Amino acid sequence: MALGQDTRTPKSARRAANDGDTMSVDWRGFARRLGARSYILLLLILVMVIGGMLSPFFFTGRNIQNILVTGSTVSVLAIGQFAVIVTAGIDLSVGAILALGTVVTALLLEHGQSTLVTIVVCLALSAIVGLLNGALVVYARITPFIATLGTMTLLTGVAYIVQSGTQINITDQGFLNAIAGDTFGVSNLILIFLVVTIVSALVAQFTPYGRQLYAIGGNAEAARLSGIAVKRDLLLAYAFSGLMAGLAGVMLAAELQQGSSLVGQGDELTAIAAAVVGGASLFGGTGSPLTSVAGGFVIGIITNIMNLLGIASQPQLITQGLVILIALYLTSGDCPRLVAAIGARIPHRRSAGGPDGAPSDDAPKSAATGPVERLREP
Repeated sequence: MALGQDTRTPKSARRAANDGDTMSVDWRGFARRLGARSYILLLLILVMVIGGMLSPFFFTGRNIQNILVTGSTVSVLAIGQFAVIVTAGIDLSVGAILALGTVVTALLLEHGQSTLVTIVVCLALSAIVGLLNGALVVYARITPFIATLGTMTLLTGVAYIVQSGTQINITDQGFLNAIAGDTFGVSNLILIFLVVTIVSALVAQFTPYGRQLYAIGGNAEAARLSGIAVKRDLLLAYAFSGLMAGLAGVMLAAELQQGSSLVGQGDELTAIAAAVVGGASLFGGTGSPLTSVAGGFVIGIITNIMNLLGIASQPQLITQGLVILIALYLTSGDCPRLVAAIGARIPHRRSAGGPDGAPSDDAPKSAATGPVERLREP
């Protein structure tokens, strides 16, 4: 074979010729990428603009910091929830794990344990609970919804018993400064969630384990047949969800300066909503940690706007419910199939030739076609 000779197949050669056509525009590919990657950013910008229009206090420094600090806990929960949802699972126990985390943190500090020991014990305990959820799903073959619902109920009772009926105040200044203090004028809560977000996004995008989770969510049986350790990866996903819930509990305990079994109620739904609003499908295989965090901030900003406007809590719940339902329809309902059907009808401009993109007899042959024709000669 001569040096520099084109060895591409006719199909790939035609594709290269079409790509070289400067007049060709792949509108379907552009629309798909825009919808998958940019809609949550556009939605985030939209709710911020609406917030600025409705309240003069929205863009004040104090309110922005309040949104970031409040959203940091929800974002950490949403990242853990995403790791489970991407596998087509769900974890309803994260709110209860968060509450137990605040109680355990406050109790250990009350008994004189150091900040490091307290954090390590709380995170380890939370990861073990998540591992238990994974074992119920993987080995006991209990539906994730039912398994984590039972764990949620169990942990809620355990947190109340450990608390002994009264809230436990946290007075350890070393712990409070380490978790809820400031570093160069930025709250450590914000820095913690930023580090968790960046690391999780890198793992999901650039590591074999992250890609395996997407494969499991897309088709668990196909993933197993391709050699992926599905059971192991599912166990790790649920353990990670529990770990993130425990970290959120430590953060919330430092923010509130107390441990209470009453906190975290409903946070599991907020975390699920954040992941779904961020583009994760309850059928698995889609989404990312970054968009889950963005979805959490969309919900947080909407809540913040309603607080600034003095709207009561009941209408807020109605609004949040509507946002969740719309997001579910956009990601897991008939909307994706509808968008795909519409996209299929968008005309795709091709180079001169037949309807399948192949050059016609009377069309001028591109430069990429000549070497291919030579390869066909005997």
